[in-house]
Amino acid sequence: MTEDFSLGTVEVSLAPRERFEEFLQSRGKRITQQRRIIVDEVFKRHDHFDAEDLILHLGKVQTGSRVSRPTVYRTLSELVDAGLLRSMTLLGRTVYEHDYGYPQHDHLHCQKCNKLIEFHSDEVSQIGEALARQYQFRVTGHRLIFMGICADCRVPTRPRRRLDLI
Repeated sequence: MTEDFSLGTVEVSLAPRERFEEFLQSRGKRITQQRRIIVDEVFKRHDHFDAEDLILHLGKVQTGSRVSRPTVYRTLSELVDAGLLRSMTLLGRTVYEHDYGYPQHDHLHCQKCNKLIEFHSDEVSQIGEALARQYQFRVTGHRLIFMGICADCRVPTRPRRRLDLI
């Protein structure tokens, strides 16, 4: 069994902002300053986030322009449609992650602290390929999320005693 679960890299021909501008132009939409700010901030770092996380982050950074809540939600939807982001719903919360220029991978989701751990497994890919052959199915992608409790959350906590309250 392969023990290296790290993610590789994927070469892309356009920067995320250029790819998004191309997508918007193909749909007859304008690339506004607010959309540029959102794309740039989303792709400055790699982490899983929801719309509220992004709104809070945008409020903290000096962007020179205020970005409205509806613009954030609309732009996130457009980024998913453009193939730049993927969305997944975990415990009723829509979470986004990079898709463009990022390799196929899967997740472990802690249902206690909401942590997402990314991994790649050749075995998972092989299972998908075998199933595709068996059912004469053309796979275009997959999403696998194992749910459970992470190591940090499994650490037993000492029960509170009356003396702790003094």
